[in-house]
Amino acid sequence: MPNPTRAFLLGPLLKGVSRSFYLTLRVLPAGMRDPIGLAYLLARAADTIADTSLISPEQRLALLLSLRDQVNGAADDGALIRRMAAEVAGQQAQSDEKVLLESLGPALEVLSQLSEPDRKAVREIVSTLTEGMEFDLRTFPDERSGRIAALREYDELDRYTYLVAGCVGEFWTTMTYAHMPGTLKERPETMARRGVRFGKALQMTNVLRDCGKDLRIGRCYLPETLLVRHGLSAQDLLLPGNSIRARPLLVELLRKTLDHFRDALDYTLAIPAFSVRLRLACLWPILIGLETLLLLVDNDAWLDPQKVSKVRRNRVYQIIASSLFMVPSNALVRNSIEQRIRRIEARL
Repeated sequence: MPNPTRAFLLGPLLKGVSRSFYLTLRVLPAGMRDPIGLAYLLARAADTIADTSLISPEQRLALLLSLRDQVNGAADDGALIRRMAAEVAGQQAQSDEKVLLESLGPALEVLSQLSEPDRKAVREIVSTLTEGMEFDLRTFPDERSGRIAALREYDELDRYTYLVAGCVGEFWTTMTYAHMPGTLKERPETMARRGVRFGKALQMTNVLRDCGKDLRIGRCYLPETLLVRHGLSAQDLLLPGNSIRARPLLVELLRKTLDHFRDALDYTLAIPAFSVRLRLACLWPILIGLETLLLLVDNDAWLDPQKVSKVRRNRVYQIIASSLFMVPSNALVRNSIEQRIRRIEARL
């Protein structure tokens, strides 16, 4: 008998809080949808808590750690849900985010109904993602303080991209081996490594695209050691007019990001051509990510939060439509992605 609560959480609510991810989820093989969709909802709820700037970072951190404990099976008498409603849900301008926070009880109940391997995998991915959010709250100042802090070195940025996205590639790989046995011919450790790089490619794209906006809430993800090497400071990046001056730094980080995307391509091509749904779920974020980098590399005001390099919705739909023709062919997939990478490199 269908579970109406599960259907609502993984249907209308998931669609409401993430239209783009919902599209990807719908093309996944059926067995993978529930654990991946539920992991997304729980992580999105945690992210909403971490990003609610109207309450103090200390308060957000306490709620975040409480939610992590709940996901990992800690007993609760409903106190967490009441705290969410009282302290966070009422601060949400988006009604879907409010409903998500108020639906944490049912979401945790659905988590308890998953198979043991899926439940373990969801708990691990949500725990790691919340570790990334915890890193943000402990590393950067209160958004309203007017202060700014930068990461110290590239290894710190690399670790951060693992915590907030690279780990998703591992989780995705675990779900594939569990729910589609025999599909991936590569060794699990090879696919897990590529999956991590896949996630890092997407997060580095986000970091570079959103740099101007993040700086204005006190967060500079571009490492201090790189800034100094290029004769810059985090304060310098606050001035959109320094976009050209900071371009060598952008170019250096774009090259690292493109290297990650090459592993994302190898990950996708390791999926057999007959697994069209799984391939599409990987192909779409790669194509959209590279399209974002194409816009970014041509953006002479990339540090201006008013001129973010964002792919327009109609272009996203064009990319999705064109992917349907290329997805069964290794040659077409490789050519399409490598051609985009070459176009970006030609502009560096």
